[in-house]
Amino acid sequence: MSWLLLLGLAALVFFNRYLFLEPRVPVRLPALLRQALNYSAPCLLTAICGPIILLHDGTLRSLPDNPYLLGAVVGVVIAAWVRNMILSVLLILLAFYLLCWLL
Repeated sequence: MSWLLLLGLAALVFFNRYLFLEPRVPVRLPALLRQALNYSAPCLLTAICGPIILLHDGTLRSLPDNPYLLGAVVGVVIAAWVRNMILSVLLILLAFYLLCWLL
């Protein structure tokens, strides 16, 4: 029974993606929905990173000595200042490991 559920879920995800990726399928989205889809990647990234930054073993990390939170704030500042993907990643990793070492 579970394999049927997995197969159905896989088909649903495939056709959902196919409609937006296939250029021959005429899908017209309202302007509001197109604008909302621009924010889907940052929202997904926030949903993935938020619990990693704020929680540890199901409890809230203490804020003054949380290297993940400080690293995230420093990472946002570095990315906004540098505006180069590879250099930003390298500098953010360096800053995070430095924060982990200091704290």
